[in-house]
Amino acid sequence: MPRWRALPDELDPQVREFASQLRRLVDRSGLSIASVADRTGYSKTSWERYLNGRLLAPKGAIVALAEVTGTNPIHLTTMWELAERAWSRSEMRHDMTMEAIRISQARAALGEFGATPANAKGSKTARKSGSATATPGIAGPAGVAPTVPPQPTSPENRDAGAGSSGGNSWGLAGYQRPAQTGERTGAGTGSASGSGPGPDQLGPVAAPAPGSYGEPPQDARPGGGSSGGGKRRLTMFLAGVVGVLVVVAAAFFLTDKGGDKKNESSANSPSPSVSASVDLPAGVKCSGEGCTGKDAESMGCSGDLVTTAKTATVGATVVEVRYSETCGAAWGRITQAAQGDEVKVTAGKTDQTGSITVAGDTIAYTPMVAVKDAGEATACVTLAAGQEGCTK
Repeated sequence: MPRWRALPDELDPQVREFASQLRRLVDRSGLSIASVADRTGYSKTSWERYLNGRLLAPKGAIVALAEVTGTNPIHLTTMWELAERAWSRSEMRHDMTMEAIRISQARAALGEFGATPANAKGSKTARKSGSATATPGIAGPAGVAPTVPPQPTSPENRDAGAGSSGGNSWGLAGYQRPAQTGERTGAGTGSASGSGPGPDQLGPVAAPAPGSYGEPPQDARPGGGSSGGGKRRLTMFLAGVVGVLVVVAAAFFLTDKGGDKKNESSANSPSPSVSASVDLPAGVKCSGEGCTGKDAESMGCSGDLVTTAKTATVGATVVEVRYSETCGAAWGRITQAAQGDEVKVTAGKTDQTGSITVAGDTIAYTPMVAVKDAGEATACVTLAAGQEGCTK
């Protein structure tokens, strides 16, 4: 049975109880730490740290230990979650303590860097004075940060501050320590007690001259040049706004002009012929205006795509208006005709004519004319004998 070391005194009670429970499980199983490490997959060194309270075991190791020792993993995991929260709180407190120590060390280091030289006159006397106000540049106790007094706003105040206060112990440009009530009181006390001059009476520390590190430049004082800076910012803002408006207007103008050109080109260009449409059935080669003056059979507009819209009989000859909705065209046809008979189809101002020129032929066709519907077309026949007639 392994002999356990005493758990660290600084362990959280919840973590201590959890580590003790892990030890009891290992003792009850009769396994050595090496055997536990071999069966759980975690190293022997890690288990020594887990069981001695130097490190909190991960959840995976706890589940593996529960399987090895035959323990209910749910209960052991619950205890691990409580210990994990306590461990996190302890780490947070430790981090805050270390941070406070580092801050104190940093303040002490800054105080040593900016302190008044030991051989300066009045340095010991200044420390002996009864002033309760911390001198800027000298680090105070931990947790007390030196406050930066307000900057003088007029030459009179700056001169007064220069005459009553010591030099800038921090060496930072733009900072001037004015005279403080506490220091004047301390100085008076020191004089009355005979302990020496107060902080405001230190001779070796000369007041900074105008324009030196103790006084900010004239154009860098708060409020200085604000009118000119405001005007410049306003001018830059207005210039930016004008630039944005110009870009937007240019974009709108170019887009609008492009649209006008597009509309103009669309208006000037003739409407494309429907014959170029890809929606035409296979074998159909024209449609609408593209069919005017062309033969219906050769253009694929006859056959199943044609119907007889109108019919009239003159003598023994039959005259017809043939119409193809797919092609958007109509034409005239005569049957039972003789040589010399003529047929004409008319649609608006457009007409086409056909005739029988060969003896023995009885059928004649006209070329097509474009129509929107069959009612626009009219077919007429003129027989060789002189008779005429039209469809209605």
